[in-house]
Amino acid sequence: MGQIITQVDAFTNQPFAGNPAAVCVLPTPQDDAWMQNVAQEMNLSETAFLVRKDEGFQLRWFTPTVEVPLCGHATLASAHVLWSEAHLLPDEVARFHTKSGVLIAKRQGEWIELDFPVNHSQATVVPPELSQALGVPYKSVLQNSLGYLVEVESEDLVRQMQPNFQQLKTLPVNNILVTSLTEPDSDYDFISRFFAPGLGINEDPVTGAAHCCLAAFWRDRLGKDEFLAYQASSRGGVVKVRYSGGDRVFLAGQAVTVMRGELTFS
Repeated sequence: MGQIITQVDAFTNQPFAGNPAAVCVLPTPQDDAWMQNVAQEMNLSETAFLVRKDEGFQLRWFTPTVEVPLCGHATLASAHVLWSEAHLLPDEVARFHTKSGVLIAKRQGEWIELDFPVNHSQATVVPPELSQALGVPYKSVLQNSLGYLVEVESEDLVRQMQPNFQQLKTLPVNNILVTSLTEPDSDYDFISRFFAPGLGINEDPVTGAAHCCLAAFWRDRLGKDEFLAYQASSRGGVVKVRYSGGDRVFLAGQAVTVMRGELTFS
């Protein structure tokens, strides 16, 4: 029998929305080149690879071009697969050993909550080409380990912007997280989009790691600890965010299995 691979739509409760990720639960470790080839073949924003380790699972994430140190939606998808395919009992906690430390996932009804490291942003030198590359004026710009965090004036600007991706690639930092408050009558507290041509992804549909940055950013501005956030890609997705200070942030989302197949080459 070949290697089972499962495709999951994360941060959504409906198929064909949210952010798709492929998940491989491996019987034994595979080498980096094989995992990168599988990720390239799947051609999704992330493919996750898990191997049992130390009362949990080693977890690694690959885009079609590179390995990344942290990925929220593929972690959510991985946890969903572990429970839905009986690798874990329904009441067990999912523990992941990753390049970003130990990450925990817990079931909360129809939602899965992730315990992730917070990502604070700092002042930065803003390249003069940034606004032109994004195609919209900005209100403020900070920087974190993910990239630039750009606040713009309105929800409409976030939704309507059409960046010049070739120009974004020429910036000193070419991963851009754009955010704003939502309109007063919205169901959500803030909105965002994430453009990552530096990772081989022009726009990521829904990004858990981005909300590790947005949690601290919006807590400082709004003086509250819990948010309901919307990432406004063409697929769209919803993230519950809980951050009360310190070095950990809690992100919750839903997930749906959309495909399950078999890799016939190893």
